[in-house]
Amino acid sequence: MLIAGADEAGRGPVLGPMVMCGVLLDEKSIEELKAAGVKDSKLLSPKRREFLSEIIMKKCKKHELVELSAEEIDKTREKMNLNEIEALNFAKIIDLLKPEKAYVDAPDPRPQKSKERILRYLKSNPEIIVENYADKKYTVVAAASIVAKVRRDAIIEELRKKHGDFGSGYTSDKRTIDFLREWVRREKKLPPFARKSWETARRILEEENR
Repeated sequence: MLIAGADEAGRGPVLGPMVMCGVLLDEKSIEELKAAGVKDSKLLSPKRREFLSEIIMKKCKKHELVELSAEEIDKTREKMNLNEIEALNFAKIIDLLKPEKAYVDAPDPRPQKSKERILRYLKSNPEIIVENYADKKYTVVAAASIVAKVRRDAIIEELRKKHGDFGSGYTSDKRTIDFLREWVRREKKLPPFARKSWETARRILEEENR
């Protein structure tokens, strides 16, 4: 049986893209990845994620990535919320992978709501399992989370090389907030890789331009 796992990296940060990933694996390969140490990307070091990502790429039948820039997220959020954006793109990924069964990490605290959203956009007809913390429960979803995280980290590293160290990009990170404030003071606008629809970004723009 061909099984897909789907997850994202970078849903919450105010800086940088969100990367969504789906991987297609057979059952034997899933067991091999589990034995190799594939688990939720948040529990792994960056080096370990990169190492495992290479193994996942070799073992998977197919993979699909969707990279949504800060600008694309802002633009799409004018029409739909973030949960809907994820559902739309997870459906696209699943349709491209054509699995018999797909496991998806649910962003909504009500997984059934996430499942209903995905089904609205889905054109194919696999069995769909949508759960909270699916990346902790299912190796196939953990594999997708690792590939997504490695790709997002590479994009973030390129942005840091170009613009300086802005920390993690999360609103809880003082370095990120300081970077945004300094940028707005200097440029009188937010960086092009900032999510301008985020409340934190809007507030900093307003406070620094008073």
